[in-house]
Amino acid sequence: MKNFLKYMLATIAGILILNFLGLIIFIIVIAAASGSDVPIVDDNSVLVAKFNKPIIDRENENPFSQFSSGNFDFDGTMGLDQILKNIDKAKSDEDISGIFLHLSAIPSGMAAVEEIRDALIDFKESGKFIMAHSDTYTQKSYYLASVADKVYLTPTGDFGFSGLSTEITYFKRALDKYGVDVQVIRHGSFKSAVEPFLTDKMSDENREQLTVMLETIWGQMVGEISSARNIPVETLEEYADQLAVAFDDQALEKGMIDGLRYYDEVLDELREMTDTDEDDDIPSISMSKYSKVPEKDKESAKDRVAIIYAMGAVVTGDAEEGMIGSDRIAKAIRKARKDDKIKAIVFRVNSGGGSALASEIIHREIKLAAEVKPVVASLGNVAASGGYYIVCPADTIIASETTITGSIGVFGIIPNINELMTEKIGITTGTVKTNEHSDMGTITRALTADEKSMIQGYVDDVYNTFVNNVAEGRSMTYEQVDAIGGGRVWSGASAIEIGLIDMFGGLEKSIEVAAEMADLETYRIKSLPVQEDPFTMIMKQLTGEVKMKIIRNELGDTFNLYKKAEEIKNMEGLQAIMPYNLDIY
Repeated sequence: MKNFLKYMLATIAGILILNFLGLIIFIIVIAAASGSDVPIVDDNSVLVAKFNKPIIDRENENPFSQFSSGNFDFDGTMGLDQILKNIDKAKSDEDISGIFLHLSAIPSGMAAVEEIRDALIDFKESGKFIMAHSDTYTQKSYYLASVADKVYLTPTGDFGFSGLSTEITYFKRALDKYGVDVQVIRHGSFKSAVEPFLTDKMSDENREQLTVMLETIWGQMVGEISSARNIPVETLEEYADQLAVAFDDQALEKGMIDGLRYYDEVLDELREMTDTDEDDDIPSISMSKYSKVPEKDKESAKDRVAIIYAMGAVVTGDAEEGMIGSDRIAKAIRKARKDDKIKAIVFRVNSGGGSALASEIIHREIKLAAEVKPVVASLGNVAASGGYYIVCPADTIIASETTITGSIGVFGIIPNINELMTEKIGITTGTVKTNEHSDMGTITRALTADEKSMIQGYVDDVYNTFVNNVAEGRSMTYEQVDAIGGGRVWSGASAIEIGLIDMFGGLEKSIEVAAEMADLETYRIKSLPVQEDPFTMIMKQLTGEVKMKIIRNELGDTFNLYKKAEEIKNMEGLQAIMPYNLDIY
């Protein structure tokens, strides 16, 4: 019986291994087949853009990334870099007659949408058309669609236009209920990352900064929509306040859209615009496939502009893509600094911050790089706290009006769960130590007055270093930076007024400025850090995706809370981090 079970288990294991290897081979073959042939762009083709999946800053070279949703979707997540390149390429491509924006919700930050919108405005200079259609326009998707020559909505479709809002969740009452005391040491009256643990309502300082930020972002959106649709800003504000364009016929009547069209009617119009017979398919190509179409007559050059991508939380060590590991990013900066072929650096940052120590390490490398060649910082959706710390030595800082930045402040959190353990659960602990403060930082007791004083001194010291670094990088005084610091968050539109950024623009603008600073007429782009080889990516993603998919299915809507808990668990040392994960609706 024992041998039977042994052989049976061995057989099952063998089958599982063979199936797993077969799956790997199948995926590699499919991925290779999907990327081996260069797509053909027919005459009068329409470039179809959906933007219905998350937009990351950098194109993921992992061929397995398109399978992460659990289906064979070859038109999956794209990088903003590739989207912008495609739009620019289509502008001069004789085979592309126009762009069709087939929109729904856009699960991306506002600054990325603004960069795409600016690229579409530039595309229109070619004289080619842009048409937009959606079953439901969110405010973000309509903001993008408003640049189109024709904006269509499905009859009975929804139209969202009511202004922006954000909501902060407070945990203080729940923590009190379970006997958890969160001990916070911070510097900055606006450093509200810890506010949800200390109070059950929004502070006046936090309300002030959020109000200013939302108003400037909304003002940017309304101003651009006003210009595109030729509707006064005051009128648009009235529409939002009175919910005057909530229905399809209202949106049409008040000039927010150009017509109510079903999808088949839009296709008929596209056929006319591309001289396509009624029974024939419209010549078209998706954004992802168009990425594989080489640019025509592309001049080669020996000089290079390096784009160093830093996305995610700032952490110490050699973190993988999706996080800003201090070792990994610092190494990429050093490589760009020492490479004689690289004449300028664009440091693209999309981060709400993280470890103060890791931020200091990266800051040092950017400072050294800026001493030997031009460094331009390009801020994405968010570059705040540690995300701003690492860019402040750059020669020039460029951001969108809707970029979230600033948050110059530092904090530390040490929870005390003694009451939860002893009173609520009935668990006690015993401690042995050699000195009075040997167990400082434990979560099973409160900090003493001396310990709080010591940590507060450390926080103040790191904050002073942060402010001095910004003051040096931005040619400001300590007092000037401190006045706009204190952990306060700013939009890009406000940041330019207080000296945190130098000009408005996105990634493409940043590349142009860097090339001009280096006196380059022709150049190639070098993307850093170098991504891992596809097979390593596949193996990591297989294990990681399976784990996260199981957790996501189990937790459902609370999955985001789990992710936040994981982030907190992995925090080390003092944090220079944005006050919250800000979702703007």
